[in-house]
Amino acid sequence: FQKTEAPRPPGAKDLHAYPWDKSSLKSMPVDLQQLEKLDAYALKVNVTNSVEELVKALLKQARTDLEKVRAIWMWICHHIEYDVVGYHNKSQLSSKPRDVLQMGKSICEGYAELFEHMCSLAGIQCKKLSGHAKGHGYKTGQTFTGESDHAWNAVYLEGRWHLLDSTWGSGSVDDSFTKFTYRYNEFYFLTHPALFINNHFPDNSNWQLLKPTLTLKEFENNMLHNSNFYTLGLLAARPDTPIIQTVNGKASVSVDCRSGTLFMFKLKGTDEHGLMTLKRHGMELDIYPQQTGSHKLEIFAKPSKAEAADDVYKCVLEYVVECESVDKAMRFPKELHQPVGPSWFSERQGFLRPSHSQPILHTNDGRCSLTFTLSKDISMLTSLHTDGSSSLSEDMGRRHVLQIHRRNQIELKVHLPHAGNFVLKIYSKKKSDPGNYDYIFNYLIRCLNTEVKWPAFPQSYSKWLQDYEILEPLSGLLPANRNVQFKLKMHGVAKVLVQAENTYPLTQNKGCWEGTCNTSGCREVFVMVHENANHSFYSHVLKYEVETQ
Repeated sequence: FQKTEAPRPPGAKDLHAYPWDKSSLKSMPVDLQQLEKLDAYALKVNVTNSVEELVKALLKQARTDLEKVRAIWMWICHHIEYDVVGYHNKSQLSSKPRDVLQMGKSICEGYAELFEHMCSLAGIQCKKLSGHAKGHGYKTGQTFTGESDHAWNAVYLEGRWHLLDSTWGSGSVDDSFTKFTYRYNEFYFLTHPALFINNHFPDNSNWQLLKPTLTLKEFENNMLHNSNFYTLGLLAARPDTPIIQTVNGKASVSVDCRSGTLFMFKLKGTDEHGLMTLKRHGMELDIYPQQTGSHKLEIFAKPSKAEAADDVYKCVLEYVVECESVDKAMRFPKELHQPVGPSWFSERQGFLRPSHSQPILHTNDGRCSLTFTLSKDISMLTSLHTDGSSSLSEDMGRRHVLQIHRRNQIELKVHLPHAGNFVLKIYSKKKSDPGNYDYIFNYLIRCLNTEVKWPAFPQSYSKWLQDYEILEPLSGLLPANRNVQFKLKMHGVAKVLVQAENTYPLTQNKGCWEGTCNTSGCREVFVMVHENANHSFYSHVLKYEVETQ
């Protein structure tokens, strides 16, 4: 073993600019793929009789200083567990490298001392640092006083100092602080100092390795982004302070990221009181708490191309929302699903060029119309939902939305049965798939006009084809004792009849079937077609109700 000279204190050439320049998660280039062989070798080394022997074995496959540090890091992160019992009884605890190795467990102090000792045996300058950390038991917005509570290391590689935390690299402790789980975390190996400062504040501010350095107050007030935030490719979040005051009952959060990432949120454990929209490079969220007081808001994310099985939603941000007044008008229907409105996700499912890109549609007369271009050969299912005593049956929920197909264009006409907040849900499946429809996205439709009372659209049967179109009457409820004008766009049929008390044939004119029918003396009116002039039987295609007098 060579003896290392005394480490030099950090100087100008060790410093990184703050805030983070969004370039790299590490403070020097590291090719993780090139290190895979070495990593695998280091994990298999099984020497615990002396630290010297262990280091000798680890260095067999390591040539450069970076490789030596990597082998030591890998071994410690996978062989030393956090001592949850010792943590509660520190007086009995030794942090001496020999004891840590023998026991196979320690607290941060022991991890850092073992790391420092193994590096010095390997001829690498390394320093144990101590300070405050936003780690286990940290409460959003808390202050730090008194003794430092965490230890980590700086290593000297390629002429500069770099930071790492092998305690946090090795795994995590559960909420009750009684159980440690090995869960390797690459993020804390040579972390970029502008990211490391997010949850590590050294007693000696020179060891932030930052220009400018942060004060303890700034560290306390700064938003905590945990390692998942950066590992998932997220770049920034607004607001950048952890405590948010509502303004008129509303609070807003947004996240920027590199590419298609899926998000979800929980306010006091539920996602009912917000509107989240997915953006090409992030998400936007408006929160409307329905109770005053302090509420925990958690934001979760996962990659949209979930390759690995462990790609579940991971918590990336935590805020505290302080709410002084409640906006009761923004109480959303239970059926509302997050995210709301169209996005790159619905686009990927084949819904292009939405006429309405916002999550909320406002209508004064209770009617609205949306259009999309369908990029794929898909069938679509739509339904309307609302809360409370006036909730719609599944069948009526479908009949308040009318689909009109014009080649690959689709129009959705919505007629609301009354004022209120409604959810328009959109499902689809490939036409060739026999299976069920998949939920794709939804809109919130709001109407404040209490005069509104639209009947459902007429009921259609299976012989009513997707590209047929009702021009009139659109209302599924016809007035009694009236002559009603019919105009229907249909192709490939030989005859069309409207059956009320009497039967009225429609005549074909420029691709439309037109005519009048009288509604007296009947409760229902059917539209029927002869598909073939030689057939004697009719198929029902539409059904209307007639108002009772």
